[in-house]
Amino acid sequence: MKQTYQLRFFAICLVFPFFSCDKEESLNESEAHLNDFKTIEVTTHDGRPFSTGDDKSNLNAKYVANAGGGVMMQGFYWDVPSGGTWWNTVKSKVTAWGNAGIESIWLPPASKAQNGAYSMGYDPTDYYDFGNYNQNGSVETRFGSKTELTSLITAAHNENMKVYADIVINHNSGGQLENNPYTGTQTWTNFSGVASGKFQRSYHDFYKNAYGNNDEGSFGGFPDLCHANPYVQDWLWGRADAVGKYYKNTMKFDGWRFDYVKGFGPWVVNQWNANVGGFSVGEYWDGNAATLEWWCDNANSSAFDFACYYKMDEAFDGNDLSKLSSGDMLWKRRPFRAVTFVSNHDTDQIWNKNLAYAYILTHEGYPTIFYRDYEEWLDKNKLNNLIWIHNNKATGNTSILYADNDEYIARRNGYNGNSGLIVYLNNSSSWQERWIQTNWANTTIKDYTGNSSWYPTTQGDKWVKIQCPPNSYSIWSTL
Repeated sequence: MKQTYQLRFFAICLVFPFFSCDKEESLNESEAHLNDFKTIEVTTHDGRPFSTGDDKSNLNAKYVANAGGGVMMQGFYWDVPSGGTWWNTVKSKVTAWGNAGIESIWLPPASKAQNGAYSMGYDPTDYYDFGNYNQNGSVETRFGSKTELTSLITAAHNENMKVYADIVINHNSGGQLENNPYTGTQTWTNFSGVASGKFQRSYHDFYKNAYGNNDEGSFGGFPDLCHANPYVQDWLWGRADAVGKYYKNTMKFDGWRFDYVKGFGPWVVNQWNANVGGFSVGEYWDGNAATLEWWCDNANSSAFDFACYYKMDEAFDGNDLSKLSSGDMLWKRRPFRAVTFVSNHDTDQIWNKNLAYAYILTHEGYPTIFYRDYEEWLDKNKLNNLIWIHNNKATGNTSILYADNDEYIARRNGYNGNSGLIVYLNNSSSWQERWIQTNWANTTIKDYTGNSSWYPTTQGDKWVKIQCPPNSYSIWSTL
């Protein structure tokens, strides 16, 4: 038996009992309402005839900031091809991504790591070697050379897109053995021979040391960088050629994705942001929305919305869309701090990705698209359509209108003259229809996905009936 969460919609039904709140009754609405619909040719936002999966992208070959904000592309996946070709691969796509409405690209850790040409970068050795020094068995990184990286960043900037660096500052790897008086053993903490000659480290700069035995967490047995040490702080964000400032001022990165921020206090990211600037998002891997909110407030940073990620998995794969209504998520608490996602290089457990992307690209937060979903696994045209809808229609705060096991309907209330949208998700195997209240009186609306050919006109009291195809979604807004 269905559990039904009707929220504002339920209260309105008590006042207007002639509007059915029951699914079966909604499919047999009075014939008197049929005149509210017109069947006309569905067109794209710019008037072109709509074809299934039409990309609805901007046609100027550059990202253009629109009312709904931007979309981030995770520009890599785990074990991308080695051989130093990845920066050029991503560069070849930036024009198409900008054309589709992608605002920013998140790149993998770009500096030389312990495994040299075979490393994904999460075992950093020399923060100033971007594929221009011969160390750890190679000159280039797995992804390419410093010249190729700067060329990629320049190409993205030419398309009005931002580029975010993956920053790994919890731990280091690739140092040499040295005698460590704090452990009474030899430790791999001697980084005095890094080829760049910058940010040379020793056992003084890793736990345990004169500053204590440990901080919030270590990772994988790697030497745990001591952020309490003023020398480490100075090299990470303080001095003119600090890691963060070099990335920003010399390499021209625009922001940061901080890896494994559970391993150190949020004050570290706070200080980086205060001294370096740029957008930042932390990987605080926790499904508790209140914990994510605490970290964001103390780090003065955005965070990946793992609470939303796990609730989407319960909703779409667990066949209970009411989880989207009742579930606590970071975007509901701090919409301007939440970076939402469907999958990434570490975790890919949501099976029903089409509905998940329809959810994050119509709701509040900063949505991220995973490279393989976009380029390999899903329908790129449908994702481009959702990106266009996000950038042009997904404005204002959110009102959840209806939710049960199979259906979920929410309204973005619009902002600053933009009309907003209504998103209808249907996880059942049949078409569904439902009366809902919009923000628009006596207004013709359409489904911007093209999944429905209806062009209904809202009533004077702003109510209208909309529909959604099986195992799919429709997204409605004004013409």
